[in-house]
Amino acid sequence: MTQATREGALDLLERMILIRRFEEKAARQRAGGLIPGFLHPYIGQEAVAAGVCAALGPRDVLTSTHRGHGHMLARGADPARMYAELFGRTAGYNRGKGGSLHMIDVELGFLGANGIVAGGIPLATGAALQLKRRGSDGLAVTFFGDGASNEGAFHESLNLAALWKLPVLFVCENNLYGEFTRQDRHQVITDVADRAASYGMPGVVVDGNDVDAVRDATAEAAARARAGDGPTLIEAKTYRHRGHFEGDMARYRPKDEVAHWMARDPIDLLAATLPEEDVTAVRDAVEKRLDDAIAWAAEQEHPRPEDALDHVYVDSLGGAALR
Repeated sequence: MTQATREGALDLLERMILIRRFEEKAARQRAGGLIPGFLHPYIGQEAVAAGVCAALGPRDVLTSTHRGHGHMLARGADPARMYAELFGRTAGYNRGKGGSLHMIDVELGFLGANGIVAGGIPLATGAALQLKRRGSDGLAVTFFGDGASNEGAFHESLNLAALWKLPVLFVCENNLYGEFTRQDRHQVITDVADRAASYGMPGVVVDGNDVDAVRDATAEAAARARAGDGPTLIEAKTYRHRGHFEGDMARYRPKDEVAHWMARDPIDLLAATLPEEDVTAVRDAVEKRLDDAIAWAAEQEHPRPEDALDHVYVDSLGGAALR
């Protein structure tokens, strides 16, 4: 392994461990009463977010899902501000008013998590249209699950993106379950990527637990989009280690299935290719960073009741927004 390759692998490993430990610590904070509402852990799917974002440029944008912490962290978000948002503090990305399902940082190119199934797909398609009209070499990426590929928004978006040759990558994180329903109970097809043929675009199936494979597939699709050849549907086969939400015991999943996927933990697969001392150093650095982030977030102020409607309505004159 060359020095450059080793450094690149360590960077990917750091992103993945950061996501894993962020989620595990968030679950602990929720159990301790610091986080209100639901959490939908990204644990087990880290290679998809890390691999995709490693292939993106600074002018690219992405939309996410209800399981969006991993995407945001992989894009470079500050975990301290993310914890502050989860804790409902004013220093959070949405001033403590959005919580887990609505984090957003436009400056980072992260156009938001989304609590609506398939809700981010048309948003990314629209962003891709704007990028193309602007003459930018940027592209849009949208993450979604296998269940979202049954929604009308998915099919409408793929149709328009193909028709207009938009620079957008549709990334399906197929973790085999739409909430609590196994894929083979809501779809006849095995590969969601087969649906790409209906819209005249490439459909690529990739091992979603192999971060290098995800990055390479994304880089190829991104190059195609930037060249003006239109969208690609990438299906990353992966698995969530926990239930649909924190607190879901996931008893609907067969034990042998869970064991099979646990044995293919994406972090372990990558870590096994690197020197043990390097892996330990990365883990230690991530642990300190997140502990510091939690301590900082817990000290931040709560929003004031009188500020509840701030940033909800836009000042306007005759219905036109004031700028």
